[in-house]
Amino acid sequence: MPKPNVLRDNRDLRLLFVAQNLSFMGDWFTFVALAGLVQDVTDSAFLVSLLLVAFSLPSFLASPLGGPVADRYDRRQVLIVVSMLQAVSACGLLFIGETHIWLAFVSQGLIAAFAAFVRPAVEAAVPNLARDPDELRRANALFGSSWGVMLAVGAGLGGIFSEAFGRQAAFIADIATFVIAAGLIAMVKRPMQEDRGASRAPVRPIADMREAIELARRDSTILALLASKMTFAIGAGVVSQLAVYAADAFSSGDAGRGLLLGARGVGSGLGPIIGARFAKGDLRRVLLVCGVAGLVFSAGYLAAAAAPMLIIAGACVMFAHLGGGAQWTLSTYGLQVRAPDDMRGRVLAGDFALITLSLALSSVAAGVVSEQVGARATVAIFGAIAAASSTVYLLLTRNVRAKLQA
Repeated sequence: MPKPNVLRDNRDLRLLFVAQNLSFMGDWFTFVALAGLVQDVTDSAFLVSLLLVAFSLPSFLASPLGGPVADRYDRRQVLIVVSMLQAVSACGLLFIGETHIWLAFVSQGLIAAFAAFVRPAVEAAVPNLARDPDELRRANALFGSSWGVMLAVGAGLGGIFSEAFGRQAAFIADIATFVIAAGLIAMVKRPMQEDRGASRAPVRPIADMREAIELARRDSTILALLASKMTFAIGAGVVSQLAVYAADAFSSGDAGRGLLLGARGVGSGLGPIIGARFAKGDLRRVLLVCGVAGLVFSAGYLAAAAAPMLIIAGACVMFAHLGGGAQWTLSTYGLQVRAPDDMRGRVLAGDFALITLSLALSSVAAGVVSEQVGARATVAIFGAIAAASSTVYLLLTRNVRAKLQA
């Protein structure tokens, strides 16, 4: 008997899924346009890398608030309010021009800071909207792959859209996606969290996150899942150089940047589906696949560094992110299953904080290295770093996997 279709049969998951994907698509429309604008105006690989930092570091700084809020307050209301605040923040992109480049970092930094409330609320809500464990597993694969699909669609179309209609039009499209997403989330009927009763504990960012840390210290599986994304991100700063690599190595404009970012999205979209087939909902397999996926990521970028043509580089980037997408989604799925609902938001926020901090630092390092040795050599160097970090992760998690098997 064929399995039911998650998005067709579960209205509330469908609404949340569409809302999230609209926001993702708008994000990548914006990134392609901003990366092109910053590089054209400043001619600085380092500043383009800092742009990716603006997409990630503010989320790390806001995570101590985002997780507790997702656990303490109605997740649906949180998502509606935050989506509207992101729309307001995105309005600042319309005033950048060629003389206010700083606005690109400020506006995008605000959007990213609010994203620290969105991601844990969405990821913590999915288990409550799924009707059974099998639906949760399949929904997680869909939600995980959708980020990559929207990256492919958003970056690919974003590059073409930006060249055809201008970067201002791309920014307006981003604003619209946040507003529409808020409206779709408002239509969700089922509760996104378990009943907490009439009383509500106050948000205490430091104490709340300390509770999540204590949970990870007691549960080696949660600790290993948290470390998975952070380990992956050590070499993932190479992603910040894709826009620079397209321009420097292949003399491509926004369309070329969009192609490489779109290839990343295709891989990230397929990776979670492939990874889920290998993991089969088994946490031991999840940890193993996360480590192996990091090696796939590194192999793809090492090959991309040697690519003689843009289209070949795109294929290598796509292959790399089969691993990146699988690693990201499966580590999230593991935390959704392992963490209790009343702490799930904080655990997932901590997970997001670790990767955003690691990715921000790795991106800054990649920008510095690129200024010295060029984008092609930087891609090779960080591909090798990713291979080393994934190997270490596989070695350090052997005992955890063995305990889960027992």
